Amino acid sequence: MTTAFVLGGGGVLGAVEVGMLRALLEAGVVPDVVVGTSVGAVNGAAFCADPTADGVARLGRLWTELAGGDVFGGSLLTRARTAWSTGTALHSADPLRALLAAHLPPTFEELAVPFQCVAASIERAAEHWFTSGPLVTAVVASCAVPGLLPPERVGGEHFLDGGLVHSIPVGRAVELGADTVHVLQVGRIERPLTAPTRPWHVATVAFEVARRHRFAADTASLPEGVQVHVLPTGDDAPSVRQDLRYRDTRRVGARVDTAYQATSAYLASGVLG
Repeated sequence: MTTAFVLGGGGVLGAVEVGMLRALLEAGVVPDVVVGTSVGAVNGAAFCADPTADGVARLGRLWTELAGGDVFGGSLLTRARTAWSTGTALHSADPLRALLAAHLPPTFEELAVPFQCVAASIERAAEHWFTSGPLVTAVVASCAVPGLLPPERVGGEHFLDGGLVHSIPVGRAVELGADTVHVLQVGRIERPLTAPTRPWHVATVAFEVARRHRFAADTASLPEGVQVHVLPTGDDAPSVRQDLRYRDTRRVGARVDTAYQATSAYLASGVLG
């Protein structure tokens, strides 16, 4: 049996994955491989660096730094200057890069659990899986949300957020041989989409359609014998419009705790057999 953890994207909502990881470890569930996208790449890489209770506690402290730091900080004037200088983004990737470098080993090869993360290649208009080599660069590429962070250059290519091509990469886990998949998602798929009612909602809803389509297609075509457990957040299903409040980190701690409780109850209910 091969067990995979699949960590989806979702910006600040990704704090729930910390609680889910804690609950999984306490239930004795350990992965053979971990795949992640966007903020799920941050959580996944940090977990694979130290897949223990202490490691998850450190990941929680990393989220405290994310909440109180300057990864997406800066005044309106600072963001305007960054947008002017980059031409494409409101924030520099340097604060995120520095934070990750302080918490992650330099390369994939130094992780305790095999890990992969995905980003979207601009030049090839295709998904690209990072599986070896420099780790921080790969995670930053997977997190390069269009408009918020600039495309990450790796070699001769530029990469954007992995959620553009694979928001919850269940299919990749199956390709890697997993027959038991635990999906750590941020809650969006728990709420039906509704048509946008404001001009600034259109892009967010359109992105969400693309995001969910790939996940739905992957889960509908799973091979016989593959078990997928979509872990609960325990929170009211968040609106996709929370993407517009990507700097609102006030509920990070509450999200971690609520997801831990909900996932612990789910795993204790006998779903694992």
